[in-house]
Amino acid sequence: MSKKIRKPIKKEKDFSSKIVKILSQSANKPFNYKQIAAKLELDDTNSRNQIIKDLKILAAQKKIIETEPGKYLIKAISQDYYEGTIDMTSRKTAYFICPDFAEDVFIPTNNLNRALDKDKVKVYVYNRRKGKRPEGEVIEVLERDKTEFVGVIDIQANFAFVSTANPKMYTDIFIPKDKMGEAENGDVVLVKIEDWPKRADSPFGSVIRVLGKPGEHNTEIHAILAEYGLPADFPVEVEVFAQKLDTSIQESEIAKRRDMRDTLTFTIDPKDAKDFDDALSFKKLENGNFEIGIHIADVSYYLEEGTILDDEAYQRATSVYLVDRVVPMLPEVLSNFACSLRPNEEKYTFSAVFEVSPTSQVINQWFGRTVIYSDQRFAYEEAQYIIETKDNTIPVDISITGESYVVSDEIVEATLKLDELAKILRKKRMQNGAISFDKVEVKFNLDAEGEPEGVYFKISKDANHLIEEFMLLANRKVAEYIGKQKKTFVYRIHDEPNEDKLIAMATVIAKFGYKIDFRNKGDISKSLNALMEEVNGKKEQNLIDTLAIRSMSKAKYSTDNIGHYGLAFDYYSHFTSPIRRYPDVMVHRLLQYYLDGGASVDEETYETKCLHCSNMESLATNAERDSIKYMQVKYMQDHQDEEFLGVISGVTEWGIYVEIVSNKCEGMVRIREIKDDYYTFDEKQYALVGATSNSILQLGDEIYVKVKNADLVKKQLDFHFLRRAE
Repeated sequence: MSKKIRKPIKKEKDFSSKIVKILSQSANKPFNYKQIAAKLELDDTNSRNQIIKDLKILAAQKKIIETEPGKYLIKAISQDYYEGTIDMTSRKTAYFICPDFAEDVFIPTNNLNRALDKDKVKVYVYNRRKGKRPEGEVIEVLERDKTEFVGVIDIQANFAFVSTANPKMYTDIFIPKDKMGEAENGDVVLVKIEDWPKRADSPFGSVIRVLGKPGEHNTEIHAILAEYGLPADFPVEVEVFAQKLDTSIQESEIAKRRDMRDTLTFTIDPKDAKDFDDALSFKKLENGNFEIGIHIADVSYYLEEGTILDDEAYQRATSVYLVDRVVPMLPEVLSNFACSLRPNEEKYTFSAVFEVSPTSQVINQWFGRTVIYSDQRFAYEEAQYIIETKDNTIPVDISITGESYVVSDEIVEATLKLDELAKILRKKRMQNGAISFDKVEVKFNLDAEGEPEGVYFKISKDANHLIEEFMLLANRKVAEYIGKQKKTFVYRIHDEPNEDKLIAMATVIAKFGYKIDFRNKGDISKSLNALMEEVNGKKEQNLIDTLAIRSMSKAKYSTDNIGHYGLAFDYYSHFTSPIRRYPDVMVHRLLQYYLDGGASVDEETYETKCLHCSNMESLATNAERDSIKYMQVKYMQDHQDEEFLGVISGVTEWGIYVEIVSNKCEGMVRIREIKDDYYTFDEKQYALVGATSNSILQLGDEIYVKVKNADLVKKQLDFHFLRRAE
């Protein structure tokens, strides 16, 4: 059967919303029906009569004022018009988010008036009487959040439509024949919305890039990047600029720096890391204390402000860690070579050097530019082996060299002492109210073609905590040093938890027999830590870890220091990863500027940069999450005939979400697929209840499932329900 051709033209009958919009846009200018008809490009008698009728109705509703016979003005200084952001649902309705309202305002589908998800809009709010939920109508789209979308193109004879897999994008995009580019029917494409004519159902756009065929590995990875507006490659001119940089170590530059090349220095990183942006140095002092240096790649030395290289790094703001690749913030010549603290090479660094007592008290501190020489590179597994065994012979099965080798006694001693000091620092943090989230990370073993061969879990151990504690120390002390001078700085801030989310979480975890203490913020953090410890290793751990993280506020960058709740620090910044985070570059520049005696910089300028970096971090996080979901679906595609034990991780009116225990892949069992009874959703119990047997399927229950459908484009898994676990 041939597909019905849709036309992007729709006949309008009610002009009320358009009239209000026209009058709102010229709030002080009265209009008559002829002027409104002209604005709407209508000249037929029926439409004009309808406009006259709608004007009288709006005046009767007191939404507009008749200033003189036949002339109308929007109601002056109306309290019913607000600016805010659209949050679309997957049901083609939306909520209007505005700080003036305690609860979000509901926007029905027919009141969206071309607004898309996250657009900045002006909304007319009605139903504001007591007892009624406020609703709204979009009067004007003030600013589009995005105009580029990824979707699959459906080509007809003279035009095409592009439909996206994003459930929050409620419209497809109309593509005229001359705007299709090289796209073929069924291709995944990146399109740009260029216009949305007044009488068109769909926005008009053009194809700006063909990404490939749906389901192909590279197509889907590039589609994830394009969906979030993230680049896949560097512009040629940026690569050329980077290649021309002088990355040699010069005696004239060494003379300007503190020379720490003779101090024992080493790096500890993931075994597959290519950029090493931090190193630790260790020296025993005659007074019994220790000199510990946290040395960070001096990216700002190479990255000069005002260059195309710096502009590109700022726009990216962060490296993006997808499941099979890294999209770096800096070109490889810097990220993997000049700025990477590789073993047996001299490198320029920016350092925080501390004199630390045997009880981990900071006695003295120094910040500044240095030159170092890394004596050794460790993977976390190798450092962990030293910590656990105190042995200096690294066995072949964990060695990154592929061969067994001997580590010097000096490095073993330094590693063990640093571990001891790090454990004291960590204990102090926890006592001060820091929250410990050691969430299990899902990782994939990939073959040469990027296909998933297996799943493993990344768990933080002592070696990870060792590096973490000294990075936290450097970040905290740098922020404290500038913060106490009351000068503008880039902080990493984290607000207190959202109380509503904590209450919702408490309701869910109560079903597992757990609780949270809400009496004060100190009790909340202690209670959360106790909860994390209690669920460790249990089937519901990942679910509760996820709920706890979601109940937290999001950390972000700001010049307004409110402290960091999760770490229990009054001052905190990001100083330790300038290869992959632009805020760290800003911190390095500001720190050096203030060390040189500079006056406080303009706060507003840096707050704008902080907001940009926070936004880009959020996009990168979403892309990373989508790439993991994609790989999970791809992995499960090859295991369609297997039975899996899963834990119910979510319950809704349309089915249950199930997380597979062995690989953390999550999918849905539709309610109609559960055949042993007729189930309905019980909101109070947060469970599905069988009509005949009264049997319950609820959060945390273990069931066996099998893959029903693995959709790579939508990144969704559907499961067959097999049976309950014994």
